[in-house]
Amino acid sequence: MTTAVFSPETESRFTAARQIADAVLFEGYVLYPYRASAAKNRMRWQFGVLVPPAWGADCEEHDSQHTECLMEPRAGATLSVEVRFLHAQRRTVQQARPDGTLETVPELHLHDRVLVPWDEGAEERVEVATTVDELTGDGVTVPFTRPAREETEPVLDADGRLVGRLVRRCEEANGVVRLSARELDGPYRVMRLSAVVENTSTWKPDPDADRDAALPHSLVAAHLLLCLSDGKFLSMTDPPEWAKGAVAACRNLHTWPVLAGEPNRADLVLSSPIILEDHPAIAPESPGALYDATEIDEILALRTAALTDEEKREARGTDAKAAAVIDLADSMPPEVLERLHGAVRALREVTGPASCEPDFPGDPDLSDGHGVVRPDTPWWDPASDAGLDPARDQVLVDGRPVSAGSRVLLRPGLRRSDAQDLFLHGRSAQVEAVLHDVDGGVHLAVTVEGDPGADIRREQGRFLYFQPDEVEPLEDV
Repeated sequence: MTTAVFSPETESRFTAARQIADAVLFEGYVLYPYRASAAKNRMRWQFGVLVPPAWGADCEEHDSQHTECLMEPRAGATLSVEVRFLHAQRRTVQQARPDGTLETVPELHLHDRVLVPWDEGAEERVEVATTVDELTGDGVTVPFTRPAREETEPVLDADGRLVGRLVRRCEEANGVVRLSARELDGPYRVMRLSAVVENTSTWKPDPDADRDAALPHSLVAAHLLLCLSDGKFLSMTDPPEWAKGAVAACRNLHTWPVLAGEPNRADLVLSSPIILEDHPAIAPESPGALYDATEIDEILALRTAALTDEEKREARGTDAKAAAVIDLADSMPPEVLERLHGAVRALREVTGPASCEPDFPGDPDLSDGHGVVRPDTPWWDPASDAGLDPARDQVLVDGRPVSAGSRVLLRPGLRRSDAQDLFLHGRSAQVEAVLHDVDGGVHLAVTVEGDPGADIRREQGRFLYFQPDEVEPLEDV
């Protein structure tokens, strides 16, 4: 086992995955309007925070993450692991006095920004390379330490004169990475990989300490990148049928592993504290990171550009990343902003060679010349809806007809990303309608039994929607 020794190919694979991993690292780092004084920027660091054990014992936060996933390594394969997190560094602001001394102040006004105290996030990595064979038995344990440090940065005015300085202090942060693997019984050579990241700081809070006191000793936005040199990982969200039982037996706490990197490969996993799908990617239209947890690029760009000059000065002084967002919004060309308004990834699956025939036979003028239907042209055939009746249509579920009025048991599937649906697992519901979409999919509109607002929902046509494989028919009583 070695640390910080990756092959050029592995480093290239990690580099390709770090774009989405960076989005995890800085998710919610600084929220619109990007000012330290904004109320929503006073309660920070919400994702993947591993606190010191002495603090986690008295609060709802955790001191470790536990990842388990399945892999099919080939003989002699190596596993490369990169633990990534932010180390909070506390920044204070000092102003130069006429006698040459420096005084700590709540803010320092410059011509282009207002500097204020702030907790910055320093990027940290712990890199481990090991053979798969070393992971069996007791596995591999790698402790790490990030020592306390203090740095200063002079602050100059527009004329180059010293007007103050920034002081950045980091407290010591300690942790450990534990890696192990065990081969599972069965006809296939499948191994269950376990990866634990734990905060082992010995820091003890004072009786009146708050969360801000624990953050400098915490591992913030912690997540893992795992790469096999030879072999592949199995999808945890869409595993093959034969592996579903083994996937269900995996134990994942405060993080979830998904396949990452190129869609046609399965040798890289991102274990993230944020819900993601396999092979997540940044939209190509996105002009840059905005760091806000909502990340609605068009709205954020427009609202950021509309900030007053004084608000922009404060944002620029809050954090270098916030300053970059302000500059991005102010310099974004109209054609880039226009791309954020929406994008069509695909309207239909192409399974054969390209055809020279127009997509709209009989009237090529229905297209704008670029394959996009004109707004005055229906994009589906309205006549196809004539034979559908949501109140009377049926769908077979487990061989039994389900229609409006049927009672069902809700079983939300793992492929759904809406965490709210999981709270309804095992609840009974009444089907209000059977709906068909333009792609041929079937959806059940339901109201949950026992919901005091069910009658109002029916009057307003506001239902919950599930697919047939997410319900079980119930016998009427």
